[in-house]
Amino acid sequence: MAGKRDYYEVLGVSRGATPDEVKKAYRKLAMEHHPDRNPGDAEAEQRFKEAAEAYEVLSHAEKRQTYDRFGHEGLGNQGFQGFQGVDEIFASFGDLFGEMFGFGGMGGGRRRGGPRQGESLRFDLELEFNEAAFGCTREIDVTRDEPCGTCSGSGARPGTSPRNCQTCGGRGVVFQRIAMVQMQTACPHCRGRGSVISDPCDSCRGSGKVARTRKLTVTVPPGVDTGMRLRLQGEGEPGDSGAPPGDLYVFLHVRSHPLFERRGDDVLCTVEVSFPQAALGAEVDVPTLDGQDKLKIPPGTQAGEVFRLRGKGIPSVRGGARGDQVMQLSVRTPTRLTERQKELLQEFAEIEGPGTPLGRGGRSGKGKGALRDFLDKTFG
Repeated sequence: MAGKRDYYEVLGVSRGATPDEVKKAYRKLAMEHHPDRNPGDAEAEQRFKEAAEAYEVLSHAEKRQTYDRFGHEGLGNQGFQGFQGVDEIFASFGDLFGEMFGFGGMGGGRRRGGPRQGESLRFDLELEFNEAAFGCTREIDVTRDEPCGTCSGSGARPGTSPRNCQTCGGRGVVFQRIAMVQMQTACPHCRGRGSVISDPCDSCRGSGKVARTRKLTVTVPPGVDTGMRLRLQGEGEPGDSGAPPGDLYVFLHVRSHPLFERRGDDVLCTVEVSFPQAALGAEVDVPTLDGQDKLKIPPGTQAGEVFRLRGKGIPSVRGGARGDQVMQLSVRTPTRLTERQKELLQEFAEIEGPGTPLGRGGRSGKGKGALRDFLDKTFG
């Protein structure tokens, strides 16, 4: 993440800026550095992408909270990589650009004539805790449009051909002047294809596409968490004839674990031991993500003390070392005692003396009777 500017600095807002202030600042920068307003200006395009990345984070409550606490590195640990290109920005913020320029579909209008790239798709994938921790391979069923086999994706009945659109002259775009900027958008008549179909294919009704369900393999890397997404390039909707397909974005949702709670790359859990184990010390078996491990409890350990097993947590999604397993000790109090156990506890309390609640009353018969009543009432 070295070299990235602070997102608040990029947008020119304070850290306490409201969502409306963030949006307003981004709109201003997007207008200023828009690629159609700065053709061939690589620096303006870079500023455009930088502003979009900052807006993506600061307009999203959870991402903004992570960034405020951990900076760019924290977002990177959660799999956030920003935008790969300008087209992806238009695909993500198409509605916002529609508001800015007075028309919808700015994402699709970015392409300068000719066939349009396919739309991106979203798939929500649920993972078990251990699948997210150690990675896995999953098969998913995705329904998407694919080129029609009857017309080979042209949309025209076999034996016929599409004809040039008269509205745009076959260019696929029309020009509009908004304020001082001349913008080109997809032709509303041919929807950017540059051609129209007078005799449509019976199988696809002129769309050139039919819906099919395909099985896809998703490789989930170790260390992912809820909110991260995987990009399967080219697995989205097909583009118009001659244009590339869109992408498939797999959004991950990790189920909770009955024993472990995740905090970054660490896992937290509670380890329960008996009073004698805590008092005298012991070596106990503890559950881990890998199965089981040994934990040494030193004599005199108190309830609530924290122990750590190094390298038993979650592998870093960026390929680094594993986190730790952090355990808080809980001392188990028995709910049922035998007569012998009660006698031993009574003797222990008397040895402890009046400084402990069970020892008050010393060795008098009254004190023993009160202790006996307390034990009977508490433990039955």
